[in-house]
Amino acid sequence: MSGQQTPLSDRIFRFALRFFPDDFLGGYGREMERVFREQRKETAERGGVMGFLKLWWDTLAGIFTTAPREHWEMLKQDCGYALRMMRKNKGFTALAVLTLGLGIGANTAIFSVVNAVLLRPLPYPQGNQLVVLRQQALGVGFENIGFSVKEMNDYRSQNQTLVGLEEYHSMTFTLLGRDEPLRVQTGVVSSGYFDLFGVKPILGRTFNRDDDKQGAAPVLLVSYEFWRHKLNGDPDIVGKSFEMNDKVHTVIGVLPPVPQYPVENDVYMPTSACPFRSSKRMIEGRDHRMMSAFGRTKPGVALSQLNADVSTIAGRLKQEYPDFYPMQMGYGAVSVALQGELTRQARPTLLVLLGAAGFVLLIACANVANLTLARMAQREREMAVRSALGAGRGRLLRQLFTESVLIALLGAMLGLILAAGGLELLTSFAAKFTPRAREINIDWMVLLFALLAAIATSIVAGTVSALFSRENLVSGLKERTGGGTSGRSRNRVRSLLIVSQVAFSFLLLAGAGLMLRSFVKLQQVDPGFNTQRVLTMGISLNFSKYTTRQQFRDVSHRILERVQKQPGVLSAAVSSGFPFDPDSLLNGSNNNQFTIEGRPVQPGERAIFTTTQTGSPDYFKTVGIPLIAGRTFTDADTSDSMNVAVINKTLAGHRWKGEDPIGKRVSFDEGKTWTTIVGVVGDTKDFGLDRPTDDILYAPLDQAPSPGTLVARTIGAPLSLSRQMRQAVYDVDPQTAITNEQTLEQARDATLTSPRLTTDLLGIFAGLALVMAATGIGGMMALAVSQRTHEIGVRMALGASPREVIRMILRQGLTLGVAGIAIGLLAALGLTRMLQTLLFEISPTDPVTFAGVALVLISAAVLSCTVPARRAAQIDPLDALRSE
Repeated sequence: MSGQQTPLSDRIFRFALRFFPDDFLGGYGREMERVFREQRKETAERGGVMGFLKLWWDTLAGIFTTAPREHWEMLKQDCGYALRMMRKNKGFTALAVLTLGLGIGANTAIFSVVNAVLLRPLPYPQGNQLVVLRQQALGVGFENIGFSVKEMNDYRSQNQTLVGLEEYHSMTFTLLGRDEPLRVQTGVVSSGYFDLFGVKPILGRTFNRDDDKQGAAPVLLVSYEFWRHKLNGDPDIVGKSFEMNDKVHTVIGVLPPVPQYPVENDVYMPTSACPFRSSKRMIEGRDHRMMSAFGRTKPGVALSQLNADVSTIAGRLKQEYPDFYPMQMGYGAVSVALQGELTRQARPTLLVLLGAAGFVLLIACANVANLTLARMAQREREMAVRSALGAGRGRLLRQLFTESVLIALLGAMLGLILAAGGLELLTSFAAKFTPRAREINIDWMVLLFALLAAIATSIVAGTVSALFSRENLVSGLKERTGGGTSGRSRNRVRSLLIVSQVAFSFLLLAGAGLMLRSFVKLQQVDPGFNTQRVLTMGISLNFSKYTTRQQFRDVSHRILERVQKQPGVLSAAVSSGFPFDPDSLLNGSNNNQFTIEGRPVQPGERAIFTTTQTGSPDYFKTVGIPLIAGRTFTDADTSDSMNVAVINKTLAGHRWKGEDPIGKRVSFDEGKTWTTIVGVVGDTKDFGLDRPTDDILYAPLDQAPSPGTLVARTIGAPLSLSRQMRQAVYDVDPQTAITNEQTLEQARDATLTSPRLTTDLLGIFAGLALVMAATGIGGMMALAVSQRTHEIGVRMALGASPREVIRMILRQGLTLGVAGIAIGLLAALGLTRMLQTLLFEISPTDPVTFAGVALVLISAAVLSCTVPARRAAQIDPLDALRSE
């Protein structure tokens, strides 16, 4: 060897040719060398890494732009041969395609959700500039207190960082003029709201400034879903009129299918058409807060700049209006990006599910790689014959890689079919967390993801084939059996793949086990009332007909009287809400500040709040809430009698700890009127089984008339009385809209939908992982038995008993399983902490769950090894020796 050092480029080129020999690349290899030599002369002076990378890029470009036509013919031959081999080995092909299909399908399905909800930009022009503003009262525990009209005007006129700031709030009104009154969720917005978002209607127009002026003709915009499902997609809807509240509203447009935040609305109206927002009281009251604020930042303005801007305005308001923003209130203002706000609740769950699906794909890759190794052991003789007949190593590697690619593409196609089939379920699942669920679909990004997943899995399987085809293929001709014997390195890799499958399976099973235990604990939570045989329905009265408290009392009494006379009704009540009321879960609890007699709030002391509800005398009896002390309401608790209230146990413990609250008085108007506590009832989980119990104060319906719900306890199946109860309500007032008709059990189950679906999805992924790991261990042991037939025969001929042979096979399988469990346990101790926000009263490192998962995996390993172990024990030593 000469003393001159070999150039780095030559060494790398020779190293590359060692893995891509000339007969693998064919004409490519010779062309590569020629182009490479020429390019090296031009780049020798450049030197360095960048010069060499430029040289290598130019080399590849030169090759692929001068690709000879015969290589396409060779590719066609490779594909044809691969298809023939796949047909010949239908079992291997079907198992590999199914395994990859399940892995790619799970990942594609979850990615379609992640792509639509987390990755895809908002479907608005410059959606990254859209923000949500919030006023806070942290001193009294509220992170969002809404805006008043005056505050909206202040922030709109004083900010320096926004190009627009628009108001929004949502209410429910009754739409008349149809077969039955229809309650519609109505968004009340300022005139520039849709221009702020850049939303253009598919029919008609949006609001303008004239629509927002006091006294303007009432107009409506209808949402796409309401137009399609309730108005039958009427193409002539623009210009038609509907009676809503006490006015006739004209439809001026139909919105496109865009996500609506924070709630899905049926229709939209300008602020001038809302009887509450347009009232003098709301317009002039600085502390009459009910609106949300949406804005668009100026180009180039960062969120930190906007937050500094709104903080300055908040500080200015505190100085100018100290009576409305006292120090103990802890008043402030912040802004958040709309995209982050839309996905805040969905992000943790979706990332957990995406990680779980990724583990499933890794297990699928490991399983297919193991299958490929097993198949390579059976094809050694075939490869050796082809090599002896003149096929180069590169030619054989390319053939194996082609087969891997075709199998992966078939798996991707199957995965796309499975993902599309589960899209509806995932959309309904995501809708529980974010309004962006409607954007979920199979688009080009999802197709690209599936293709990349297929390429990645084919690379894994192809690499395995390439690595172990580098052994001396000619030695396969010396084997007497078609299968040949795997080398030690091949067995080590197969063992490593099995261990990794078990480790990943442990992670998935641990996650699923934690979610399952959490869900079981959630189901075991006592809601505090009896859910059996209770029918609930929302009653939305036409408020334009009922303008006084006495009118609300009268209509409530008439409805109760009619319902209680229905056959099969044990008791009935009218109330402002009920436990697990969908409206309450959507809009939050009705919190009110109050004071306790003899305990004035001191300067700097935090104000006290409680959730308030109203109900007729039989409310507690109908819902099944137990009385603990005192009494509940009676017919004597009228508007002319002393104001009374019933509180729950939690409120009694928080405010009168160690005292008897019966007879104590509270005030909701700073002492102008007082309400006497006459009873204490049990705690109820009104707003979710996973939430802490709220302080709740109940008032008699006659003293605080706010009918919104009808509840009835029945003798038989509640839904069987649904029709006659609806008719009873219509007999009293045919303009009453009835909504959310369901049993109390259904309402309770609805609150468990999200954790149930999350648990189910993780359980499905964990089940797939367990099956793949078990079949992987069993398959490896079966192959080991077939390859060691001679050895086992010799052992038995020398005196080994069938029990000892079984013990040997089980020991080998369990060793792999235990190694995988140990690695999985270490990983789970760290990774399961990501589930913390999804768990209820369960530690993410719960030892009972981990022990149960380990037991399941060990049992699966034992079962999967049992069949090959029994087969090994049945080997006849004479037949085994004769076969050699």
